Amino acid sequence: MRVGLTYNVKKQEAGKDLPPDFFAECDDEDTIEAVRAALAKKHDVVMIEADEEAYLRLKTEKPDIVFNIAEGLWGQSRESQMPAMLDMLRIPYTGSGPLTLGICLDKARAKEILLYHGIPTAKFCVVSTPSSELRTPDHFSFPLIVKPLYEGSSKGIRNNSIVNDAAELRERTEWLVEEYKQPALVEEFLEGREFTVAMLGNGINLKALPVVEINYASLPAGVNPIYSYEAKWIWDTPDNPLEIFKCPADIDSGLQREIETVCRDAFNVLDIKDWCRIDIRLDSNGEPNILELNPLPGILPDPKSNSCFPKAARAAGMDYNGLINAVLDAACERHRIL
Repeated sequence: MRVGLTYNVKKQEAGKDLPPDFFAECDDEDTIEAVRAALAKKHDVVMIEADEEAYLRLKTEKPDIVFNIAEGLWGQSRESQMPAMLDMLRIPYTGSGPLTLGICLDKARAKEILLYHGIPTAKFCVVSTPSSELRTPDHFSFPLIVKPLYEGSSKGIRNNSIVNDAAELRERTEWLVEEYKQPALVEEFLEGREFTVAMLGNGINLKALPVVEINYASLPAGVNPIYSYEAKWIWDTPDNPLEIFKCPADIDSGLQREIETVCRDAFNVLDIKDWCRIDIRLDSNGEPNILELNPLPGILPDPKSNSCFPKAARAAGMDYNGLINAVLDAACERHRIL
């Protein structure tokens, strides 16, 4: 089978007038090569970079199916661009469709849908212009956390993204709106344990891989217990990895069932396909709340790198090649490609 691989290469320098973490969600060359090599174990692979030439490349090559890891670069629905092209060309692909990817990247829209369906998530509001809009809702209580509305990979989340009073809230929202040219999502900060869950499959075959717990005690003393940009990209490196993830998580069977149920419900409500990583945090009552959903999850191949989806797969007895081909197999089954 001819399998296309669509991707965006991470550049080292963001360039003038762009945030320094602008390319954080793109994949490095080692990851792209590892995915290609895994697919090449069973298939012929066509490499297609998700740039301005991608549509013509896809139209010319017409692969049987595309393994899509392209994040896109521009626009609030950038992750939707490649699936929309593939839909137009009637080429099947792995992962979720453009609507789901657009909703999941817009954290507020995803949370609104979750709340409508009774799936727990932290209280939130969206701030577009802090100077005129910023007013802490009466039902909110500090501490709060401030995030970019349309980002992943800890982009825009710094150690000081947790705020404890109105002055800190104004400073963080003003900085974020100016730096990232997008609204800020302000959430009540949940102070319980945090987990991430790798979901794989569809329908009755959907399964949760072993739950990963984030161990914030491994971070430098005095920093906030969040997986910030500093934690993910500065303090935690392959040469000096933090012991920040424990998989399987040390939880009892009851909490595991609760976490898996919330994740399965969110996966289905948002019409996610094939795979997704879902971040969970416990509230003050110990109830699992959805933080965000990542239907294009990070998949660093090096076991020394703290990449949660491959880590969960290894805990389930699956190597990297097996993981990549399991995602492809799930998509082929869904598209009825034999």
